[in-house]
Amino acid sequence: MHFVRRAGQWFFLRLENLFNVIFGDRLNPLYHLGAIAYLMTWIAVATGLYLYVFLDTGVKEAYASVERISHEHWYIGQIMRGLHRYASDGMVLAMGLHMLRHFVFDHYRGFRWFSWVTGIFVLWLVYASGINGFMLPWDRLAQFVTIATAEWLDWLPIFSEPMARNFLQEGSVNDRLFSLLAFMHIGISLILLLVLWVHTQRVAKAETNPPRYLALPLLLALIVLSLVWPVMSQGPANLDTLVTSLQLDWFYLSIFPLIYVWSPKEVWWLVLGGTGLLVLLPWLPPVRRSAAREFQLTLRPGDDTVSVQAGETILEAGLRGGIALPYECRSGGCGVCKCTVVQGSVDHGAYQPSALTEEERRAGKVLMCCATPLSDLDLECENIGVVRDIPIRTFMARVQKLERLTEDVMRVLLKPLDSGPMPFHAGQYINIVLEDRERRAFSFATAPHEAELIELHVKLIPGGAFTTYVFNAMKEGDTLRCEGPLGSFYLREDSDRPIVFVAGSTGFAPVKSMVEYTFHAGLKRPMHLYWGVKSVGDFYMKELPERWAREHGNFKFIPVLSEPSPGDNWTGRTGTVHEAILQDFPDMAGCEVYACGSVGMVETAHSAFLQKGMTEDRCFSDAFNFAPHIKGQGGEIVRTSD
Repeated sequence: MHFVRRAGQWFFLRLENLFNVIFGDRLNPLYHLGAIAYLMTWIAVATGLYLYVFLDTGVKEAYASVERISHEHWYIGQIMRGLHRYASDGMVLAMGLHMLRHFVFDHYRGFRWFSWVTGIFVLWLVYASGINGFMLPWDRLAQFVTIATAEWLDWLPIFSEPMARNFLQEGSVNDRLFSLLAFMHIGISLILLLVLWVHTQRVAKAETNPPRYLALPLLLALIVLSLVWPVMSQGPANLDTLVTSLQLDWFYLSIFPLIYVWSPKEVWWLVLGGTGLLVLLPWLPPVRRSAAREFQLTLRPGDDTVSVQAGETILEAGLRGGIALPYECRSGGCGVCKCTVVQGSVDHGAYQPSALTEEERRAGKVLMCCATPLSDLDLECENIGVVRDIPIRTFMARVQKLERLTEDVMRVLLKPLDSGPMPFHAGQYINIVLEDRERRAFSFATAPHEAELIELHVKLIPGGAFTTYVFNAMKEGDTLRCEGPLGSFYLREDSDRPIVFVAGSTGFAPVKSMVEYTFHAGLKRPMHLYWGVKSVGDFYMKELPERWAREHGNFKFIPVLSEPSPGDNWTGRTGTVHEAILQDFPDMAGCEVYACGSVGMVETAHSAFLQKGMTEDRCFSDAFNFAPHIKGQGGEIVRTSD
């Protein structure tokens, strides 16, 4: 079994790598098999309801009504019938590959047994519903399927009279029996949906919807397939004749020829024996209980601790524990879930070499979706979402507007494409994911209640590849890959203490988000904004906080210049921002501080505030750092939050 799994892993990893080249790791269908199966299910359900509306369940009228759907509803009926058949086939294909992948990557044992076993029941119900569905058009294929099924079931000692007797001659099938077949098709489908829901409940953050840019092409492909190869009936059923030649749907009906090549008894042994083996697989071979132990996992920042079950990946344990971890493919292909092992050891698992290089592995990096602990672990994940009520997600966004605020500050408005407005907490940030999977962090400048568009303030970094692209090449309509929301820097609302906002340069962006949110939420806490820049020209939105100060009695704005020139004609505060604050607040014990800017500014201010009575739990910061390690690029901003 170990050899079979290793061979299967070899095959899947190479096929996935090929698909990554063709589709990209984000839209690789092999990373979304479960979600694709869900999509196919909903397409089959929706089109099935359409077909049922126009289906006449009388045994003599069924064939004619299906023919009317196919030929008299223009192309709509043909498409709906084709979608119903091909989506049903797609269900079997996606579920089968999904199950096979979980087997070869050993994701079916231990705590996963429930999902594995319920998945087998789901597959059984899919086949039962599908085979039953082939009986309803009452054509020659329906005749063959119905009689073969009856003869197969007759081997079981559960019927007093052989079922096949109901289909001996034309006229022996009445409307009541045919209505029962239609009722069974609906009933089995409803049970299928229920078991499918149960199946996914044990999987933390289970993906049930594929990415939009994968779902739409799949739907379009099914529509094209329905038009090019329409699903047609194979002539009306006639029980007085023997069906000898048919076109079978091999996804559902591959077992039926065996009923006549072998015997019903042998086919039952094959089906029941195969099902029993699949059900027992999670316990084969048996594992001693002493070998299955739990480990403790600590994730930083945040110091969240969760227990990891035997065989559970780091990502599964974290998501089960309610920690908002970054991830995307969950299959070792994208590298989004990369983190650093500070202490402990792991089994890295199987993954794409492009997602985790040997150099990164030697540096202690692991992929959380593949790695399983071999001891207690202490991990560092810079993109961890400390706020538990809002999950991190990866999405595409279109550049809606570019506005140059100063020579080196650009206002960028993004519109998420994959879904509606993005939920976040005022003060958090998103990552822009570059083509080489490096990330650049930018704070939300929009308030959460105005999240239809994401506003970013991008400062030009000399030699920075991404910021240079923003200023020189980016245009409206371009798309960016983003992930978020991220960070523990967000407004705390469980206090009435005065707030001191400390902003350096584009550190004004998260402050803008928080201040606008407080106004919207009706918070009346006293707020003081100290915004420090070098010269007057660096105040890229100075009129906005000035307007806030005029309109809101609880808000005060104190601009500070560190290097004013004679031409600035500056009469306001000068020097460093933290010095200006300490002049106004010699005792910081009663305040709450939110500081955002360069690491040097934040660290200096933090140290000075602690000496003046500020406690650690009342000082929140978001520091801009540089990433000079990027080969061939100048340093650009990454982010640390406290």
